[in-house]
Amino acid sequence: MATYWDPFQEMDRLFGSIAANNRTAPAMPMDLFREGDHFVLAVDLPGIDPGSIDVSCEDRTLTIRAERTPRSGEGQWLLRERTTGTVARQVALGRGLALDDISASYADGVLTLTIPVAEEAKPRRIEVTHARTDHTIEA
Repeated sequence: MATYWDPFQEMDRLFGSIAANNRTAPAMPMDLFREGDHFVLAVDLPGIDPGSIDVSCEDRTLTIRAERTPRSGEGQWLLRERTTGTVARQVALGRGLALDDISASYADGVLTLTIPVAEEAKPRRIEVTHARTDHTIEA
């Protein structure tokens, strides 16, 4: 019975696992969903000072910036995985949104933006009237 042996198979597996471990999650993971006549954007910002959060909208681009300050004090780091500094993320917004009415709140490490749909973009029912015509035949 013959068996196939690939000398590079173990190296491929090793390099694949290294590459998989180097993938990093976005600095600001977010969820976006529609709820009735508005969209909700929830952004994870744990450990962020609420006073450092800046949300702006310019030319249909929503920009979120926040600052995570480094821990001060004496001591020797044993493990340091939490990033510090400024994090930012931009989201392109489509047409049909009421950009002047966006509201934001921050609680439990989550920034929640509520983006309403513009009145002119909401679906509406158009009534169809029926014009009655008399079809009389004269004899």
